[in-house]
Amino acid sequence: MAKAIIAEATQTAEQFRSQRRAHWMRLFSQQVLPRIILIAVCALFLLPFYWMVVTALKTTPELAKYPPTFFPSALRWSNFRDATHVITFWLYMRNTAIITALTVIASVISNPIIAYGFSRIEWPGRDKVFLLVLATVFVPFPVLIVALFDIFAKLHWVNTYLPLIVPMFFGQAFWIFLMRQFLMGVPREISDAARIDGANEFRIFYEIVLPQALPAIGVISIFAAIYAWNDFLGPLIYLQDASKYTIAVGLAFFRSQHDFQYSLAMAAATIVVIPVIVLFLFFQRAFVEGITVGSIK
Repeated sequence: MAKAIIAEATQTAEQFRSQRRAHWMRLFSQQVLPRIILIAVCALFLLPFYWMVVTALKTTPELAKYPPTFFPSALRWSNFRDATHVITFWLYMRNTAIITALTVIASVISNPIIAYGFSRIEWPGRDKVFLLVLATVFVPFPVLIVALFDIFAKLHWVNTYLPLIVPMFFGQAFWIFLMRQFLMGVPREISDAARIDGANEFRIFYEIVLPQALPAIGVISIFAAIYAWNDFLGPLIYLQDASKYTIAVGLAFFRSQHDFQYSLAMAAATIVVIPVIVLFLFFQRAFVEGITVGSIK
């Protein structure tokens, strides 16, 4: 009898240990391991930014050291001030800010209206036209450079900001797609009830649908701001006056004219990147909500 009790107790203890071991294994595989992988991937993505900031804080002799140091022996904060004096930095930043603001305004005005027509209004051939618009995503910009430049040259828009801003008033295929996916999730009963009450399409769009699409509009605004802020090829092609350059073009010319001042170049690049990071940190909740809600719907 005693042996049976001892054997049963041993078996129970073994089962308990097995269940506990399985619990910890499940906890490690579902909670700990994914976080370790995410932290490692985040560190990998942050490494270029870290190296840029570290290089910006180094002195010129320390940049020539081999092997390179992973942290500067003396922090040279004056590199940030010097970087803004070597080129007309703040003029380029102002030009970039103007183009970015107008691009965001144009994108917020055009893309929701176009997406509303593709998602909430029934008309013949709507889906086929939308597929044609979506197909333009796969057309690389370099293929269109010559044709676009010829068009803008005939309009006398070269060396102005118009080629960079006006096309945004006609929408962008990927942003239209995101907005359409979001609007298709808005219940049609709301629009039908408004039509019964005598509201026209513009009023339905402006007063009913648009307020519910604010997360998607926030996503489009972030995409448009980052696109305009980082755009290099467009300003390089259409802007010929140095006083109209954007910061992306200005940094490229800085790199070609001051080849050995890597610390100043990295300092200028750090200043340029900071607004983008701040923008995402402030609006990351709206960004994630707009992406996830739109994709789920």
